[in-house]
Amino acid sequence: MIVTNTPGYRHILREIWRPAALLFVWDVIVTVTYYVVPFTAPSLPLTLFGTALALFLGFRSNSAYQRWWEGRVLWGQMINASRSLARQARNYLPDEAKDLKRTIVLRQIAYVNALRCQLRRQAPDGEVLRFLSRGEADFALGRVNVANGIVDGTGRRINGACAQGWIDTIQQASMESILVDIANAQGGMERLKNMPLPSQYRFFPTIFTHLLCILLPIGLVDTLGFATPLGSSIAGLMFLVVLAIGDDLVDPFANTVHDVPLTAMCRTIEIDLLQAIGDQAPQPLRPDARGVLW
Repeated sequence: MIVTNTPGYRHILREIWRPAALLFVWDVIVTVTYYVVPFTAPSLPLTLFGTALALFLGFRSNSAYQRWWEGRVLWGQMINASRSLARQARNYLPDEAKDLKRTIVLRQIAYVNALRCQLRRQAPDGEVLRFLSRGEADFALGRVNVANGIVDGTGRRINGACAQGWIDTIQQASMESILVDIANAQGGMERLKNMPLPSQYRFFPTIFTHLLCILLPIGLVDTLGFATPLGSSIAGLMFLVVLAIGDDLVDPFANTVHDVPLTAMCRTIEIDLLQAIGDQAPQPLRPDARGVLW
């Protein structure tokens, strides 16, 4: 996620120079053709077309942003649930179960990192394996849903603590309710990842936006004259930018510069949970040189 007030100029140019160059070349071709073979195009249909497309793109961008924001809210719930699970494990379990306290906390750190990798379509990385013992890692990695395998194992350990008399049934139910919240948040994230916007929202806006960019200089050249390449390119680029915004936000977990900063939030969970059990915690992640927080 870009956390600076404005993206870097290099980043902006890298994203827009290709469409801007193509638009300008097309606009120059239309302008030269107009002065060689004069023609007149009706402006009203183009105006209506542009207005309808602007409304369509605005609605699509709002839908994409709602998906992005829902992804951020779900990860906020995951951070809160992780803190609550660590706090209850620390406070409910007796001193004789200090190893179990530590195991539950470390498993939760491994869980959020495994979920991060799954949402980004990556294999579990070292941040997952670092907090699991060899046997625990083998069991979790053997599951299709690695993150769910980790949280299932945590649930079994809480059940075992109740069977040993370390916690009572009320405390077990309280900790299990947190695991339910974690599972619900994961389910919401998987829904966002696996269920994209309907194809009509992705296909037709792309077609209509490019069609408008083709028609713009034809409709504007009679009014703008030699200024058509500049004016038409700027107008067309505005529509292309709105189209690109929807494409960038529709998948909040795609591991691009525009997405929810999963790595930074996993680090936040790691810091809070390690400090909850008195362990040394790493430093929070900072934006890179481009102002991007991953």
